[in-house]
Amino acid sequence: MPTAIITGASRGLGLALARALADRAWNLVLDARGGEALQAAAEELSPKTQVVAVTGDVADEAHRAELVEAARALGGPDLLVNNASIIGPSPQPKLADYPLDDFWAVYEVNVTAPLALIQAALPLLTQSPQGRILNVTSDAGVEGYEGWGGYGSSKAALEQMSKVLAAEHPELHVWWVDPGDMNTQTLQEAYPGEDVSDRPPPEESVPGILKLIDDDAPSGRYEARPPEASE
Repeated sequence: MPTAIITGASRGLGLALARALADRAWNLVLDARGGEALQAAAEELSPKTQVVAVTGDVADEAHRAELVEAARALGGPDLLVNNASIIGPSPQPKLADYPLDDFWAVYEVNVTAPLALIQAALPLLTQSPQGRILNVTSDAGVEGYEGWGGYGSSKAALEQMSKVLAAEHPELHVWWVDPGDMNTQTLQEAYPGEDVSDRPPPEESVPGILKLIDDDAPSGRYEARPPEASE
């Protein structure tokens, strides 16, 4: 069976996608910083498939190597999902007031870490009959929303990096995917004190991602948001 590495898999979109792939009997290597939540996810999914939970920070080189080695031991990876990200300061500051240490931290997790994990996994991904890389992006990477200069520009950088990667590796499927607004902890952190429960749950964005896999979609930018969220 194919094997996927999914970062940020203890909650939100990462966990929703892990559940869907487990239903399809994919082997899973799951990452998150919170060990207790990650272990709970692994225990939930392990009756369906092989699951390796690796607690750690994607910004850490040793942790990334552990993820790739775990996937290799399962016969993969065939799919790398760079889903883990951080929102930055909450509430979101304007660029004129953005603390530069926080700005660099956002880029380290949202841009540098995905590239580093891609570099580590690339030799194995290129050996897969259907090597796939899915970078989770955002409409904040293409729109100019006030207060989203840190997170949004990091996602813009991730999108451009994905475009270049697709050009350099035509043998792979490289997708950068906007899942749309979702009722997640990350979105709540961006809007402290507000109620984001009216947004769709992340599970509603998973079918759009599964369709990319099922269709062997060409490399490119895609939206995986539910139809009502796109209107």
